[in-house]
Amino acid sequence: MLEITRQADYALRAVVEVARLPSGSRVPTSLIASRQKIPLPFLAKIISQLVVRGILEATRGASGGVGLARPPEAVTMREVIEAIDGPINLNRCTRDPSVCELSGGCPFCEIFTEAQRSLVERLDKTTLADLVARVEAMEKAAL
Repeated sequence: MLEITRQADYALRAVVEVARLPSGSRVPTSLIASRQKIPLPFLAKIISQLVVRGILEATRGASGGVGLARPPEAVTMREVIEAIDGPINLNRCTRDPSVCELSGGCPFCEIFTEAQRSLVERLDKTTLADLVARVEAMEKAAL
């Protein structure tokens, strides 16, 4: 099955929640967990991975919380997914063509490579700012 992990899905939801805040604001991890229906212990691990990768910043204490480390226009979906799941690869031949036993005679390798390139390009073009705009448009349409 080709799908991102639940952890990467939660990471995307969490960073979009944070990206919706005014610039420079922070939100408690517990509030993100509550709003996005993510188990708090699981979210804490995700947040720490996103902090290490420079996507989020975390501050402890009474006035602490989680905020974006960079503007929402500067963070892509691909960055968030790969911060959690590692590099996106549809098949092992897209990662390393030399592992294919059929080498140049494989009818699938080129298709997998093109599909991966398209997926990665789309994820690279979609920023947190784009995702926030989508969420807000969906909320407005639901009213």
